[in-house]
Amino acid sequence: MEQYISDQIDTLENGAIFFVDDFLDFGNSESVKKALLRLEEKQKIKRLSHGIYYKPKVSKIIGELIPSIEDIANAIARRDHARIIPTGAFAENILGLTTQVPMKFTFLTDGAARMIKVGNRTINFKSTVPKNLATKGKISTLVIQALKQIKKDHVDEIILNKISEQLKNEDQNNILHDAKLAPAWIREILLKSLHNE
Repeated sequence: MEQYISDQIDTLENGAIFFVDDFLDFGNSESVKKALLRLEEKQKIKRLSHGIYYKPKVSKIIGELIPSIEDIANAIARRDHARIIPTGAFAENILGLTTQVPMKFTFLTDGAARMIKVGNRTINFKSTVPKNLATKGKISTLVIQALKQIKKDHVDEIILNKISEQLKNEDQNNILHDAKLAPAWIREILLKSLHNE
């Protein structure tokens, strides 16, 4: 079985994230875990968290490239057939509204609520209503979530200017669609960005 799993991993791209569940065609959960443990000991694969592994990817310049939290969260969402969107301080960080990298990364999801430890960081999947996941634009979605985190009274000109710059890279139709799903004060900011182009 270990050889079958190893051959299957050979077909994956370097940096690919995979799970125990991906190999259940070869045997039961326990025997797959043991096979993966042996492959980990041989350094063919690395473990990110309980039941989550990746195929090492090395850059000649900076050495080993560990999958990002976003890549790991997206891989979990694909496995669970769930939708996710970054929220809170993580959304702020992606947009460049803060340089502070959170230790806890929160995603809204229509999948199962759970927390996963990856090294010294935590991925938190938080259940939400379908409306919060109905947005279309990647940037406008992040703007809505970041502004909810910042709160109306703490939004200043610097933040508004940064958001306006980011929204220039978003499709106008996405902004119009997503504005309808946002709280009134955030809707105003989104729509105003269309007139600033």
